[in-house]
Amino acid sequence: MTRNVTSTQQPTILMCPPDYFTVSYAINPWMSVDRPCDVGLAKQQWLTLRDTLREKAGADILEMPAVPDLPDLVFTANAAFVYQRLAVIARYKYPERQGEEPYAEAWFRENGYAVHTLPRHTPFEGAGDALIWKDETHEPRVFAGYRTRTDIAAHSLLSSQVGLPVLSLELVDPRFYHVDVCLCPLETGDLIYYPGAFDEYGRTVIEANVPAHRLIPVSAEDAAMFACNAVSVGDAVVLNQAATGLIELLKARGLRVFPVDLSEFIKAGGSAKCLTLRVA
Repeated sequence: MTRNVTSTQQPTILMCPPDYFTVSYAINPWMSVDRPCDVGLAKQQWLTLRDTLREKAGADILEMPAVPDLPDLVFTANAAFVYQRLAVIARYKYPERQGEEPYAEAWFRENGYAVHTLPRHTPFEGAGDALIWKDETHEPRVFAGYRTRTDIAAHSLLSSQVGLPVLSLELVDPRFYHVDVCLCPLETGDLIYYPGAFDEYGRTVIEANVPAHRLIPVSAEDAAMFACNAVSVGDAVVLNQAATGLIELLKARGLRVFPVDLSEFIKAGGSAKCLTLRVA
């Protein structure tokens, strides 16, 4: 049976072409300069993702220009947390990514968003570590990760800026360094998550807020294939093609599922969700 979708608005998604994408440093367990990516293949995979989101899932795609020497700018999910027309710009933990901040801020200002920045000493990595989930009443709340790349102090600042309750989840497995690689709210009201990425308290928070029939736990094998790093557009879900177990679970729930090959981006620790940012 097909799930009800909580919003009928056509989503607008921000992406950045991988013109300068490569793995030239290592700031998460997936990255290794000894395991270089195939840049040509990465460009093909990115185009397939973009076209799938636009033509099959029905999203409007905007593109932020790529910038030399900022290979991870392609991962637009981290650029900001966006709610309505407010963008809270990322404060990256690692110097390798801090150069992305002014480009993201400029894009949002130029496109008519109200912009807020957090203190320099408060790491916060945008929609990589803060995801909106809506229940049957359509009341939004934010599941936010901390410890690995975002400071928990950012959560109260985020809540005060956007006016939404923020539920803090400690990430305990370094492979799942952002909350968006281990948890994914769907527009149907369901929530995909990998329980092993969270401590006991974090799992309790998730299970206390999301009805049991809405929870979709994934296996360790699928989680390692970035199953949770999916993009939800209405009743469509776009995700890495290697997450075969989750793909079957989603199809059984009546969702439209569009697997894509994102192997080159996984070498940098990202997949479908990391390459996208919902901006409207």
